[in-house]
Amino acid sequence: MNQEQRETSLFFRELSVGIIGTRCYLVGQPDRADCIVIDPGAEANRIRAAAEGRSIAAILLTHGHFDHIGAVEKLMTPETRIVIHEKDQNMLADPTLNASLALLARPMAAPQATDLIREGDVLELAGLEIKVLHTPGHTPGSVCYQIGSLLFTGDTLFDHGWGRTDLPGGNESEMFASLRRLMPLAKSLEVYPGH
Repeated sequence: MNQEQRETSLFFRELSVGIIGTRCYLVGQPDRADCIVIDPGAEANRIRAAAEGRSIAAILLTHGHFDHIGAVEKLMTPETRIVIHEKDQNMLADPTLNASLALLARPMAAPQATDLIREGDVLELAGLEIKVLHTPGHTPGSVCYQIGSLLFTGDTLFDHGWGRTDLPGGNESEMFASLRRLMPLAKSLEVYPGH
């Protein structure tokens, strides 16, 4: 599916946000008044504007690092679900684990998750079916989200590389196992990375 076809079949927006240029995605059904947001790292006002009046039904986090969670609190409403893998849930409130102290020199935190996910879970959010693939290595709870032919890889797989493994919880052997798992999928799906 090319960009033009995707945009007619889904509400889809891609933003580069924050000082590291984290890629944030908004996805929804074109006929619905809600959408999901994947990895809102910063710039909540820009993300909300990109939603074009749609409510944010859920915020899906590919992992818990500061550059992927920074705008969560400002985007939330009482109805918004926050989704993260169970192994990364503690990163949301811990500036040491989410690397904000080490890389920003200031603490950052996000609200507690409402939904903890695992490998193979299938979520139904904003009229979308979302499959969870657990891809540890960058963090213990790194995941990819598959929505139809779209694969959102966070910091597991980049355009030209993969995420670092030297931050707390990173594991090089797990990363390479995750990359081996994703390579066949990357040939048949459209990949949307975290950077």
